[in-house]
Amino acid sequence: MDSVRKVAVIGGGAAGFFAALSAAEHHPESRVVLFEKSNKLLSKVKVSGGGRCNVTHACFSPAVLSKHYPRGGKQLKKAFSIFHAADTVEWFTSRGVPLKTEVDGRMFPEANTSQAIIDCLQREARNSGVEIRLQSPVKAIQPLDEGGFDLHGERFDHVIVATGGSPKGSGFDWLRALGHTIAEPVPSLFTFNMPGETITERMGLVVPNAIVRIQGTKLSHQGPVLITHWGMSGPAVLKLSAWGARELEERGYRFHIQVNWLGKVNESEVLEELAGALPGIARKKAANACPWDLPRNFWSHLIAKAGIGPDTPWQEVGKKARNKLIDLLLNDVYTVEGKTTFKEEFVTCGGVTRSEVDFNTMESRIVPGLHFAGEVLDVDGITGGFNFQAAWTTGYIAGRLP
Repeated sequence: MDSVRKVAVIGGGAAGFFAALSAAEHHPESRVVLFEKSNKLLSKVKVSGGGRCNVTHACFSPAVLSKHYPRGGKQLKKAFSIFHAADTVEWFTSRGVPLKTEVDGRMFPEANTSQAIIDCLQREARNSGVEIRLQSPVKAIQPLDEGGFDLHGERFDHVIVATGGSPKGSGFDWLRALGHTIAEPVPSLFTFNMPGETITERMGLVVPNAIVRIQGTKLSHQGPVLITHWGMSGPAVLKLSAWGARELEERGYRFHIQVNWLGKVNESEVLEELAGALPGIARKKAANACPWDLPRNFWSHLIAKAGIGPDTPWQEVGKKARNKLIDLLLNDVYTVEGKTTFKEEFVTCGGVTRSEVDFNTMESRIVPGLHFAGEVLDVDGITGGFNFQAAWTTGYIAGRLP
């Protein structure tokens, strides 16, 4: 066995599994060993997408796909020319796991369960002869003078690191010891906590198309907003948290957001819509007189905030109150004091500095023979399947090896 090339893959998540499978596919003569520190494999895959696994996004242009990454888009544009979303769809479909596309572009297994993805990956690993070692943490990688690496007394010709992100910079100390520079990690997908705002009483409501801006910055995103018992979440908020990850961390997660609940930037258009709806709502109670696509319970929150009684006939609402309501619809302001992260689906920005990795091969520019894949890199995407796509892509490329 000593004459057989040995490849170590560290990390039993999406990127690690795909790297191991790629190595086994491209180098069937090699012995591929996957090390996982815990007793569970693919744990993030299992819980992602509410247990359905948001495998990728229906965005099949590498150039467009790369624009969904707050950090790493430029480098991933090259990588996606090698393996991108269409390749992911083909890979799983050809192995008996067809994917479906939802209206927002997210792609899930047709079976509607993450277990379909897990079973597929584990089956492929068995069929490819990948050796999996559970409860086998790798705490140090020692490059050898004669080439290759020592992992706790065992020699490997190549090592692929796919250990995922870390909430603390110290989690990367073992890679710093190899000479790599680490971008300090901070959360990049989180919800906004608003402990002093009464809107949290409307938890569970979804406003379908809002524009959320962070005051004092250029950060702005449009999309659904979910009201939670602690504040706000949903695609618009999560995208903001990703693009503003470092700036919001510097602010201590204390800032103000300005929300346009209608997703319309032209106030005159909103006034025209209201004027057009007036004949039909004039005699209605204010609580029942919403001309826009807003949840009724949310509309009640807004009219109360504007000082309009719910039983007041719309025709009796004064000009001052109407103007206040229009301002709230387009420029509602809330105070954010903290964040909440998804512990099971924890995503960070930070990790191995991108300039120290060749994204055509995922090989370290510092340590020859060492490769990286997935969130251990300073690469992260917005919500919607983009982080998994980066994992599949970088894992596939890393596994090609020289």
